[in-house]
Parts: sequence; structure tokens; C-alpha cells
Amino acid sequence: HSMVGDKAREEMNAFQRNESKETLFTFISAGDDPPKGDFPVQKKSPKLCGSNYPLSIAFIVVNEFCERFSYYGMRAVLTLYFINFFHWDENLSTSVYHAFSALCYFTPVIGAIMADSWLGKYKTIIYLSIVYVVGHLIKSVGAIPSLGNQAVHVVLSMVGLFLIALGTGGIKPCVSAFGGDQFEEEHTSERSKFFSVFYLSINAGSLISTFVTPVLRGDVKCFGEDCYPLAFGVPAALMVLALVVFIAGSGLYRKTPPEGNVLLEVCKCIGFAIKNRLKNRSRQIPKRDHWLDWASEKYSKKLIGEVKMVTRVLFLFIPLPMFWALFDQQGSRWTLQATKMNSLNSHCFVLQFLNPLLILVFIPIFDLGLYPLINMCKFNFTPIRKMATGMILAGMAFGLAAIVEVKINVSIVQEITQKSLAFTGRRKCITKLVFFPQNPAEYSKLILNGEQQSLHFTLQHQGLSLGFNYTVKEKSVYSLIVFEAEGSLSSRLVSVGVKCKYNLSEICFLCRFINGLSQDVNLTVDSKRFIAIQKNYSVSEYMLLERDKGALQIWKSEDIKANNVHMAWQLPQYLLISAGEVMFSITGLAFSYSQSPASMKSVLQAGWLLTVAFGNAFVLIIAQAAPMAQWAEFVLFTVLLFAVCIIFSIMGYFYVSVDPEDLQEKEEKRETPSRGNMISLITRKTKL
Repeated sequence: HSMVGDKAREEMNAFQRNESKETLFTFISAGDDPPKGDFPVQKKSPKLCGSNYPLSIAFIVVNEFCERFSYYGMRAVLTLYFINFFHWDENLSTSVYHAFSALCYFTPVIGAIMADSWLGKYKTIIYLSIVYVVGHLIKSVGAIPSLGNQAVHVVLSMVGLFLIALGTGGIKPCVSAFGGDQFEEEHTSERSKFFSVFYLSINAGSLISTFVTPVLRGDVKCFGEDCYPLAFGVPAALMVLALVVFIAGSGLYRKTPPEGNVLLEVCKCIGFAIKNRLKNRSRQIPKRDHWLDWASEKYSKKLIGEVKMVTRVLFLFIPLPMFWALFDQQGSRWTLQATKMNSLNSHCFVLQFLNPLLILVFIPIFDLGLYPLINMCKFNFTPIRKMATGMILAGMAFGLAAIVEVKINVSIVQEITQKSLAFTGRRKCITKLVFFPQNPAEYSKLILNGEQQSLHFTLQHQGLSLGFNYTVKEKSVYSLIVFEAEGSLSSRLVSVGVKCKYNLSEICFLCRFINGLSQDVNLTVDSKRFIAIQKNYSVSEYMLLERDKGALQIWKSEDIKANNVHMAWQLPQYLLISAGEVMFSITGLAFSYSQSPASMKSVLQAGWLLTVAFGNAFVLIIAQAAPMAQWAEFVLFTVLLFAVCIIFSIMGYFYVSVDPEDLQEKEEKRETPSRGNMISLITRKTKL
């Protein structure tokens, strides 16, 4: 996971610690860890500069760099695209962002099944990359302001994001394993180094893209505003380049045929065991030592034993989504926090690239410095303890984020106090607050000849006579607004009368806003209500404000100008969460990898990816179901992660690390139910 969680975590030989944040490793079929060369003999790929490295891996590494640039570059500006372009509120923007991120981690299961059971890795990468490119193009077109109304933009963007999620998730479990397939059996050390280079290409792509695309959005203007079409178009171009580069190396690749997906076999085995146990609840049927033993009528002892080992580790995965719920908010809540802070330039995403950069720095520091130092102190810093420590660091990062948020709010309130419009006192019902260029001293009364009448208004201006016709109703209050639009005078008749829902003796305060600017504006009232008003004196609906409030504060919401809280205040939280990721993610993957048999690596990889997906889904639920002040939400996530950390520590305390090979030998020695015991089972009706 990375950048915001999914940067590189790959199956490096023996799962070295210098792995990445994104799940680089793949769903590996049984007997495919790594590919053993049991595929049809093919001509050997040319080597790089006389080494043992196949030339084909150069195309794969460049492809991965371009694809990661494409993905992270698009995602770097996604949240503010929702805020500024769609005018969505922060909760809705956060929810859609995390729904997209979750989908990116559910779809790898689809890609793995396609590759292992149907198309093979090469064709799966090609076909889903085409889907990926189409999604990028649709997303870029949807960001063009002049193309249709907002509904068109939203539909195009959502379709594009869905296709992108299907593409990036679908190829995720294929590309790294396809690169491993290019090496011959005897070149294991070269394969290991390839994964390191592969990991570096991912971080390089994410580093560059998270810096470049925000600059393209903010510094380049198109269609009179921030250039989102360019910010999305450049990643789209990089994905096209990634596809072209990958296809260009087609003649050099070793392509293994699909051999069946062990993930499906595991799911079928578990399902059969549960179904068989439910059918055979009679007391006359002998009990079995483990619930998975109920699959022995159909599946081999070897497979059942391996599934038992995997389920032990998957059980430890249950609390892990909470870490990713916090970690992935770097691209949503933390980005929105940065937009309210002061910086030396206009880019709110400068700190986002710190995460991949810090990971590259922290990995050697931790591996070569911190961990050996802890071992010298005779402290048994087990993988479970490292992961728990990573959770604590992430929780502390969100605690700091809450403190920064409070500091930002204090600064904004001070700024508003100096510049806002304040209306104090108790107001009678039907008080009208209308923002005109200049409020009239009083309204003129007109006598109508009926309930409504058409009136002709004539305006004398600089020797010109302009006429306007409007229909007015009796017992109503209007204001005629005259303004200049596109070089000529225009007018708009606005009704300023409103019927209060309360009795006239009630105390209330009604207000609305008229936009006298030549551009659309956004207004935020009481930090809660968001109003979008179009240009040229468009009018908002009346708003009923809370009664008996000492002051009403209203301010224009735009790209917020710098306040006195500098963006550098976010540095500590980025340092903590990056350190937490190194301890949690890399250690967790290495640990789970070491605790599963060779043929079951794919199942654990699927389980790990799903923890990221469920973590993002949890953020979506919180943002929609329990909206609260941002600092309070940060505190809530901090408390939840600390609570989950305690649960995980207790689970880890009772977990006993095993050698999968030793455990497999014990499983094979265990006695299985005799044939006589099976005769009475309902499952004997099956053709076995």
C-alpha cells in the first residue's frame, strides 16, 4: 500500500525487508512461488549487457514506473477536484475518494482470477491496461468545464474512476509476478534484485507524480480556472505510454499459461467444510479436531493442512483495516487540512510526496540501525510487536493532526472576527439580509390594478434609454438590480419578500445572498452550510439561522488565503505515520509471508489487499454516517486505532509462530476419520 497506502509491497525473494509499500507481490498459483520454469520451453530472452538479467524486464520496469505515475498523479488532485470543481462538501468528497480507494483493492481479486484461471498474466495486463487507459481518458474529458453541465461531469468522472479502479487493481497482482517469470530457475539472486528495482520504480513514479500534477493544476490555467483537464490528462498520457512500452516488449517475454487459481480452491475448501459440518450435526457422527477437517471427504490432507495455516494468519488480519483507515486519509482529510494552512507557495500537496520519500529513507535506517540497536538491548522485538508499534505511531500522528486542526480553527476564527460581517441583537421575523452593491435607504410603494401587473422599467444611462418588462405581484417586495454584463447593461428583478414559518412574535433571522460578481462564488455559513451562487447577481434561497445567537459570521469561501498556521506543522504527523507504515506494513507482510506454505502466498496477499479495502470503506462510513468537527474525527480515529492495537496485541500474545514445513509434516501424520465413519455422512452422496 503506499502514498496513501498502496505504494509497493512486493513478493521479494524470501520477502526481504527492503520491500515496498504497494503490494508488489501477486496472487501466485499453487506451485508458482516463484515460477519454477514448468512452462513450455521458449527461446531465451536476450540479456542486459551480458548479465543474467533478461532484456524483457526493462520494459516491465518502465511500464510500472509510468503506471504508478499515472495512478498517483491522478489521485493527488482528486479530493480537491471534488471540492472545487463539483462543489461537494468535505464529507462527500472524502467518502467518494475512499470508495474509489477501496474499489482499487477489491478488484485485484478479479485480476488474479482472470490471470490464473483464464487469460494468463500477459493478456490480463494488456486487456485491463486498455480499460485503465479508457478510464483515464473519460476522467480527463469529464474535467473540461465547457463540456455539459455538472451532471455530465459527475457521470463521466465516476465512470472514469470505476474503470481506473478496475484497471489498476486488476493488473496489480500480475505485473510483478510476470516480471519474476522472466528469470530462469538458476537466477534466483537476480530475480531478488529485480524486485528491488521494481519497488524503486514504483516509489519514483509516485514521488514525481505527486509533486508534478498539483503544480499542473495550480500554476497552469485553462478555461479560466485551475487546469484539472491537464492535471488528469498528463497521467492519462503516462498510462498510454505504459501500455505502449509493455506491448513493445511482447516478443521478448516468457509467457506462462494459466494453471488454476489457488485462491478459488481455498474458498471452495472452506465453503465445503462449513456446508459439510452443518449437514452433519448428528451426535452419532464422531467429532473432528478442527472444523476444516470436515472438508476431508473432498479435499486432500495437504490442502486442508495448508488452509489451516493460512486461516491462523488471516485471523490476525481482522483488526488491521483500522490502520489503513487512518493511513489512507493522507490523500483526503490531511490534504483538506493542508488547504487551510500557510505555505511558501500555492500548492497544498507538497507534503504528500514526503511519504514515499520518507519510506525510502526509513527502510535502511530501521533495518541497519534501529532494529539491530534494539536487538543489542536484548529486547525481543517480534513482528507482532513491531506491527503494534506501527499502529501506535499512526495513532499518534492522528493525535497531532487533531492538534493542528484545532490550531487552524483558532487562526481562522481570529481572521473572521476581524473581517466578517457581524449582526448582533434579537431580530424580528422576516428580517431580510440582502447583499446589494449598495442597499437602498427605503423601498418605494406602487399601486397595482390587480393581484399582479406587468410593469415597464426605463433606465436612462449615459444618453441611452434602456427598457425592461417585469411582472410583479401585490403584497410583495422586489428589488430591481441593474448591472453590467459582457459590456452592456442588464437587469434582474428579485423578490425580497418571504413568509416566515413562525408566528410574527417569534424571533428568527432569515438571510440570503446575491452574487454581484462576474464569476461563480461559494459561501460557507457557520462552517457548516455550503452555498454555491452563480455569477451576475444570481440569488440564493432564504436561510433560517438559529435564534438567540449573539453573532452571525458569514464569509466568502474560496481558495483560502494563507493564515498564520504554516504547513510545516504537518511534518511531525507525516514523519510518524511513515515510520508507522515501515513497522506495520513491511513487517506485517514479511511475517504473514513466513507463516504460510509456498502454495498459499496468494491467499494471504488477497487477504492483505482486502484489509486495505475494508479500511477505506470504514472511512467512507464514518464520513457519511457520523459527520463531526474535523478535529473530533481525528480524535475518534486515534482512539479507535489505540483500542484496536490493544486487541491486536492480545491476539498476537496468544499466537505461536510456526515453521510452515514443520506444521505441514505434523498435519500429514494426523489420523483422518476412517472410511467407516464417513459412510454415515450425508456427503457420501456426492460422487467421490
